[in-house]
Amino acid sequence: MRCCSAPANGYVNTMWKFELPWMLVLLPLPVLVAWLVPPYRATALAIRTPFFHEVAEAAGERPSPGGVRLRRNGLQWLLLPLVWALVVIAAARPVHVEAPITHESPARDLMLAIDLSQSMSTPDFVSAATGERTDRLTAVKRVVADFVAKRRGERIGLVVFGDAAYPQAPLTLDHDSVLILLGQMQIGMAGPRTAIGDAIGLTVKLLTDSPAPEKVLILLTDGNDTASKIPPDQAARIAKQHHLVIHTIGIGDVNATGEDRVDLAALQRISSATGGRSYQAFGREQDLADVYTQLDRLTPERIKREIYRPQTEYFWVPLGLALLIVTVYHLCALLVAVLRGARRGGVREGDDNSRSEVLTPEARRSPEATRTATAEAAHGN
Repeated sequence: MRCCSAPANGYVNTMWKFELPWMLVLLPLPVLVAWLVPPYRATALAIRTPFFHEVAEAAGERPSPGGVRLRRNGLQWLLLPLVWALVVIAAARPVHVEAPITHESPARDLMLAIDLSQSMSTPDFVSAATGERTDRLTAVKRVVADFVAKRRGERIGLVVFGDAAYPQAPLTLDHDSVLILLGQMQIGMAGPRTAIGDAIGLTVKLLTDSPAPEKVLILLTDGNDTASKIPPDQAARIAKQHHLVIHTIGIGDVNATGEDRVDLAALQRISSATGGRSYQAFGREQDLADVYTQLDRLTPERIKREIYRPQTEYFWVPLGLALLIVTVYHLCALLVAVLRGARRGGVREGDDNSRSEVLTPEARRSPEATRTATAEAAHGN
């Protein structure tokens, strides 16, 4: 059973309802009991004495009423159904349902892994704004900061890697803090070498307890793996087992030699093994920005919305009202009984006084005095 209030847009804001509406079928139960169940009658043995009042007067006692047949007054007939109705309504548990509250939570967790090896200081990127050459890390910071600013509905974290991998920013919706930590990254702060496999492994560990249904890692590097304790291909297989999708971005020099040469083939294998894509951007900051734009389209912002409607129990209102009515009625009944008892006591005392004034001096004597006087008179005779 529900009572709703709906605004003009058609959505129900608030409503009243009973959690146990079937309890309302108990409302006519007292009527059915009074109709179907015979009244209780008690019998007891008694002696009928036709001269009871004469004996009582001779003994000087005032008889009190014996069996009393209780009868309900009009107030009881009014209050009993009301109290029963309130108790049944309380048992049905009236509930007020508030307006719906929408809780939004991210449906995707996004980690950004950025290479901070010494080669990221190479000034081979052309700024899209000024046309000047800048180092790779500075270009990456600007592009990644713009990317983070667009992803307001997702939790984002940062991982940096060099000789080893380190968490720079935990998964959070506080993107301003992520941007601050992004700006604090420095070349070589994680070591001069490149540990791609360790970065993947650390990301898997950080996302192990994530409740998000989708987990994505965007890994950016300008070299090949030279310092990982776990090979990148093995780390990619582990990531796939944990349902982590990896997109890779290579920004180094394919013509370089040794540790500075970016291994595009290895990055392609990592992304293919996890269901992601591999990108590359060389020399122009705009090319890197285009890569992150494609990733933004490829992984659109996903938000999981949960609608919650607060409920407030109000069973205590009819139950408390029923208890209050019963308590007040019995207190009033007790007060009336006390007043009637005091009035009857005053009337009885007045009757006893008037009776004592009417009696003769011989009748006022106690039974012992009367017996003594009778014995003396007999002895004298």
